[in-house]
Amino acid sequence: MRKFFSTLICLTLIAAPAYAQSPAPAPATAAPTTSLERQFLKNLLKDQQAIWTSPFHIRPADVRWLAPIAVGTATFIATDRRTGDWIAGSPELKPVSEGISHAGTVYSVGGAALTFYVIGRATHNDRARETGLLGAEALINSLIVVGVVKGVTQRSRPDEGEDRGRFWTGGTSFPSGHSIQIWSVATVVAHEYRDRRWVPVVAYGTASLVALSRFPAQKHYLSDILVGSSLGYLIGRYVYHAHHQVAAPGSSGKLTAAANRWPLIAPQFDRHARTYGVQMAWIY
Repeated sequence: MRKFFSTLICLTLIAAPAYAQSPAPAPATAAPTTSLERQFLKNLLKDQQAIWTSPFHIRPADVRWLAPIAVGTATFIATDRRTGDWIAGSPELKPVSEGISHAGTVYSVGGAALTFYVIGRATHNDRARETGLLGAEALINSLIVVGVVKGVTQRSRPDEGEDRGRFWTGGTSFPSGHSIQIWSVATVVAHEYRDRRWVPVVAYGTASLVALSRFPAQKHYLSDILVGSSLGYLIGRYVYHAHHQVAAPGSSGKLTAAANRWPLIAPQFDRHARTYGVQMAWIY
């Protein structure tokens, strides 16, 4: 029964960032990234309000994506101890996996966001600058969310003896912090540079590798990784949708004000006809 209750908690939080109402579009400004800098703390507060109240906005149609996550999470939780004990039988994988997982620490992920921001300012590239700002915002949001969920579930890690895998034992295993951190920032990067096909592949591929490395490193169970990665993706996606200023292809990083930040702007549009508001769409 405890496992089932934990599943319900994580699923509610997974759904939260995806369908939170986006803030009303801000007026166009000459320096959009400057506006994001000034409103950084204010945007964080708005994000948190949206994240924690968004379960009330879940629609029946959301079952098409929520159901697979629910089934996957429940299945992993039911088999976590068995798979965790199995991977523990391959200790030679642990050193390599721990090395890979360092890329998911808050210092590494935060450093990546900072690098985008610094390079953006130094080269006057608004898109890189915004990527750093939104990446940092998504990272902070993910740290708050994962801290709360860990405090509620208190699941023991795979290497914590007889209590391993159990909830409400004072542990910090559920969900994976490395997974939520790197997925939140990787999602912002992938969305910002979606016009360059290799960027989302590298961003999501790196996030997947780092998140999955936590399993052979014996730091997290598969359910911890699934929930952490899902939360990170949805938080990064929400932050991007809520605060992104659209960069037109061929603009060398210069941003133009978005006519509508929700839903996501599709890459097909007619710049000459200026039909941006008409062709905005997100198919989830």
